[in-house]
Amino acid sequence: MRILIVGNMGYVGPAVSAQLKKACPQSVLHGFDNAYFAHCLTGVACLPERVLDAQFFGDVRAFSDGLLAGYDAVVQLAAISNDPMGDRFQDVTLDINQNATVALAQAASAAGVKHFVFASSCSIYGVAEGGPRRETDPLNPVTTYAQSKIGAEKALEQIDGAMTITCLRFATACGMSDRLRLDLVLNDFVASAMVTGKLSVLSDGTPWRPLIDTHDMARAVEWAVSRSPDNGGRYLVVNVGSDERNYQVHQIAEAVAKALPGTEISINTNSAVDSRSYQVDFGLYKSLAPNHQPQVTLEDSISHLKSGLAGMGFEDSEFRNSSLIRLKVLESHMASGRLNRSLVWRCEEGGYNL
Repeated sequence: MRILIVGNMGYVGPAVSAQLKKACPQSVLHGFDNAYFAHCLTGVACLPERVLDAQFFGDVRAFSDGLLAGYDAVVQLAAISNDPMGDRFQDVTLDINQNATVALAQAASAAGVKHFVFASSCSIYGVAEGGPRRETDPLNPVTTYAQSKIGAEKALEQIDGAMTITCLRFATACGMSDRLRLDLVLNDFVASAMVTGKLSVLSDGTPWRPLIDTHDMARAVEWAVSRSPDNGGRYLVVNVGSDERNYQVHQIAEAVAKALPGTEISINTNSAVDSRSYQVDFGLYKSLAPNHQPQVTLEDSISHLKSGLAGMGFEDSEFRNSSLIRLKVLESHMASGRLNRSLVWRCEEGGYNL
């Protein structure tokens, strides 16, 4: 099996690459990435891409169709990956997360690729009252990021042909990574507790967030790259996570404080209503992928983050302004002139390319 992982040099990519190499040791694995965050390595002695057979560099918005020839599966992880970046780069977010994803899938279908896996998000449920959301429930996107994921899903459904398409609506990512991000709720809480002894919950603590560790995300991708169309249909949208891992934000903070005794929690009881609060029903994923259910508990994720950050010698109380925050990395590239406003790399000659 030949698998191309697009956007493999981000937060989730290293876990996906490692899981596919472990589960499919005879497969040929290639990566494709524009390297925004390639240098953001955390606590590792060597590149996570060492498990790949080849690494290609380029912008998914300018993808060469010829690169897709001969692949059995394409995994699309490339994205402007959270709400602050989506708000800062709205047009780019729609272009990469939606338009480029659809163009990539269309080219993959034309090239005879058998499986296309798209990393979508449960954030598309927005503010969702009335119990856990199923895949068939109404959507309420409140951010550009969420809108781009819905737009991609809808367009992918319209692609004709035999290619099996799987849209994985992931719960909120968390956990340690070879390219760690601290702009995620659990990761932020653990980092803050470690360096300041305090946790500040910006909401009143009641919003719901389902969580999933990067390692369990990788196991879901492993399932999807070889999923039979008889198992869910040729086109499938599925919530990926577990019912037991639907948490309110205050519960996440309390779990971190328990793992780091002495941590003080402050909750903003006077905050405005959070723009995202959703419980999610993961029953469909459980029925379709019983052997790939999440295994990493909340306590495990916290423990791995603690040990990973400690191993890095992490002591930065100003980490929210550091390279561990993805928006700060992009802003640094732009300030130095490496990226233009469309997040395209600048060449020394004045052109725009990688």
